[in-house]
Amino acid sequence: MSQQLGGQPIIILKEGTTRSREDEARNSNFAAAKAVAAAVRSTLGPKGMDKMLIDGMGDITITNDGVTILKEMDIEHPAAKMMVEVAKTQDAEVGDGTTTSVVIAAELLKNAEGLLAQGVHPTVIAEGYRMAAVKSLVILDGFAITVKPTDTVILKKIAETALTGKNAEARKERLCDLIVKAVVSVTDPDGKADLAHINVEKKVGGSVDDSVLIEGMVIDKERAHPNMPRSVKDAQILLLNAALEFKKTEVNAKINISAPGQAQAFLDEEERMVHAMIDKVTRSGATVLFCQKGIDDVALHYLARAGILAVRRVKKSDCENLARATGATIVNSVDAITAKDLGTAGLVEEKKVSGDEMIYISKCKNPKAVSIILRGGTEHVVDELERAIHDALMVVSVVIEGKKIVAGGGAPETELSLRLREYAATVGGRVQLAIEAFAASMEIIPRALAENAGLDAINMLVDMRAEHEAGKKTFGVNAETGKPTDMLKAGVVEPLRVKTQAISSAAEAAVMILRIDDIVASSKASGPDTGMPPGGMGGY
Repeated sequence: MSQQLGGQPIIILKEGTTRSREDEARNSNFAAAKAVAAAVRSTLGPKGMDKMLIDGMGDITITNDGVTILKEMDIEHPAAKMMVEVAKTQDAEVGDGTTTSVVIAAELLKNAEGLLAQGVHPTVIAEGYRMAAVKSLVILDGFAITVKPTDTVILKKIAETALTGKNAEARKERLCDLIVKAVVSVTDPDGKADLAHINVEKKVGGSVDDSVLIEGMVIDKERAHPNMPRSVKDAQILLLNAALEFKKTEVNAKINISAPGQAQAFLDEEERMVHAMIDKVTRSGATVLFCQKGIDDVALHYLARAGILAVRRVKKSDCENLARATGATIVNSVDAITAKDLGTAGLVEEKKVSGDEMIYISKCKNPKAVSIILRGGTEHVVDELERAIHDALMVVSVVIEGKKIVAGGGAPETELSLRLREYAATVGGRVQLAIEAFAASMEIIPRALAENAGLDAINMLVDMRAEHEAGKKTFGVNAETGKPTDMLKAGVVEPLRVKTQAISSAAEAAVMILRIDDIVASSKASGPDTGMPPGGMGGY
């Protein structure tokens, strides 16, 4: 970059820096954003296709999940990375609608291109988009349907919509049942459902039908000693965050043994101390022990003799979930153990699942933490099943928290498109053009749903508009019949928050990319300076 000044060019950027300005910068950013959306657009809807992604190590991921596809793709372009951020935010906030948010953002930029070509200034378009996004949230809230968090039929429909189009769809009835039960179990009285309390364990082997919900916890560990009981009924459970082993001295001490028998006496004392610890455990009435720290061999021997099933080195998160499931209190010192700290479970047993031992803590009275065990024929099936289950768990918890739903199948977007056009007419001026472009962008969702189902997208859009003009707000794309159908009756419903989040984050990303008119890229940092000329060791 140089500036001619009195015949002398002044260079202010480092050598190797590249700069693109205005149209060139915008075109580059728009093209990158549209390329990202094109990569995921075909996965949208019930007839969406899957992508196979192979990383640098040769590991394969087969998925339909927008955010997973974008995370696994090694994206370099800065504007494309911003689109990936949209999907990540959508995933973190509401779990579903990641593809929708990216596709809308790209369509907003595509329609902005047409306005720029007509000479509309980028800041005017940005202003219109912001106004339209705010108005969209008001319109959406206006036709959202309020549901009771106890309405399990609707919750199952929400989970079903999230699973549709994914590999898990074939077994969706059974899976939706597990998902809704799991989320309802861990929901607190104030309506918040923390998914950290749903422990999802994957095991390759069997089929998807073998997936089960455990009303309690499953821990991927085995008994600490073979002589311990394999199963304990009506278990009294102790959760301990302290080591059951001989306490070594803090300072380096030297022990001088001068008489025969002193070494044995020293070892006996060690054993007596460990025995005293185990006594404190048994006196509390505990029949099952989960320890976050280590248990030494002497302690294991005494525990096995007392008929206590013990598991050592249990993860902190597992212990916290066990406390929620069984009603136990985590004890931090052996001396502090009392009968009041114990939790209960109808059955604690060790089972072999696909060749691995696991501890099942089931039949808990009112578990506030549960486990889902996912099974599938191959590793890729189980991984994709886990992604689908995560999305469904998230949307069900979002509905329980937000209590509002909208119809699916592109119905809310079509309704928004019509209402925003009416709103644009009341605004007037150049901003009106931007709001109309925003309204047109909304139609990309029903269009993509129709295209992915092999339908004529134009005909579908015309039919959809006609139905919505007639006041049928819940009519959406029916991928089976190719005709607009009442999505509410068909049971295709989504949380309101999935739509509001997708539209607001897509609008923000589009505005941010739209306002960039200059890209200054530094040259890549070279390797360490060897002090040699570029040609290497020329003389050798």
